[in-house]
Amino acid sequence: MDAHAFPAQALPPWRRAVLKVGSSLLAADGGGLSPRFALGLAQFVLASLQAGREVVIVSSGAVAAGRAVLPKAGNAASTMAAKQALAALGQGQLIALWQRFFERPVAQVLLTHDDLRNRRRYLNARAALLELLRLGALPVVNENDTVAVDELKLGDNDNLAAAIASLVEADLLLIATDIAGLYSGHPVRDPEARPVVRVEAVTPAVLAMAGEAGALGTGGMRTKLEAAAKAATAGIATALFSGRDAAAVAALGQGILHGTLVDAQGNRLSARKQWLRHAPAAGQLAIDEGARAALLRGASLLPGGVRAVRGDFRRGDVVEVRATDGAALARGLAQYSAQDGARIVGRHSREIEAVLGFRYDEAMIHRDDLVLLHAAGHPAVEPHGETNGETTA
Repeated sequence: MDAHAFPAQALPPWRRAVLKVGSSLLAADGGGLSPRFALGLAQFVLASLQAGREVVIVSSGAVAAGRAVLPKAGNAASTMAAKQALAALGQGQLIALWQRFFERPVAQVLLTHDDLRNRRRYLNARAALLELLRLGALPVVNENDTVAVDELKLGDNDNLAAAIASLVEADLLLIATDIAGLYSGHPVRDPEARPVVRVEAVTPAVLAMAGEAGALGTGGMRTKLEAAAKAATAGIATALFSGRDAAAVAALGQGILHGTLVDAQGNRLSARKQWLRHAPAAGQLAIDEGARAALLRGASLLPGGVRAVRGDFRRGDVVEVRATDGAALARGLAQYSAQDGARIVGRHSREIEAVLGFRYDEAMIHRDDLVLLHAAGHPAVEPHGETNGETTA
């Protein structure tokens, strides 16, 4: 057996995955895009969809595609503005490449890291992606390179993929690269280098094994390990494998990985809940006994059960839910700002659009964005900012 070959190991069970595909797997010689390696990855995605699973693709390659649209740019496009222009030209070509493999609609989603740091835009992006999955579309996410200067410069689609995996609460992050996985050293220069089949935690020693960036992609194995570490903290395992190896890609469809598996750290749900439990609250929602009983059953917090809005918070901020006796019952992400929330307290969900002129969600806090505090005996935490000027229905 080849000392550099990765033995077979089982993939973790999954229902929703994020697949990151680098530009080195899509770029054609001389510029433009090639379906050579994308075809096998698309076949894996298609088989997964037919099995009832959900996949979000995070795809690089817009700049390479732009070079084919505007050949005169050639390799002279070294300035940041030129790369941004090529990315804008190539986005349509990139989506067209993926669409050719699927009968279902492929949706282009352009995001930056700033979109995911801002809690309001975070909720908006997640709502859009989850709705696309519900509708049966295939989301293809790419960095909005036309405006994301820092990300374009650093080649950070690996870390963006980890953020997307957390955003859509994926069970698994799959990173297709141009090598078979992580080695203990450079597999060509170091005769003692051996495959690293499993990584329990991404330590400095593990990062030291990573090589440099490739010629086409601006990220190397180090950024993939950094992404895997971020996914691990969100309770998501990461599989690194060669997208150029047709057999390795085909094996994924059988639940087999020939590559490196980076273990998740803890439970995916608990990681999110712990963040909600300890994040500073920007306001409060006072609820009635009916809403309290519904939350204890695992339901979302509907506006009909809310009796008062306190504080000044925006959509996406963490708010605290208080029972009739004043005890802190739960924490969650507000689907509506304090101002909008005050207008719909006590209302039926079907009235939201009539009152506000729009509707984000039927709930004030969706159950996926809510953690109960009662079981842990969590003490009440006062929200930041003023809580005077309570607004009631």
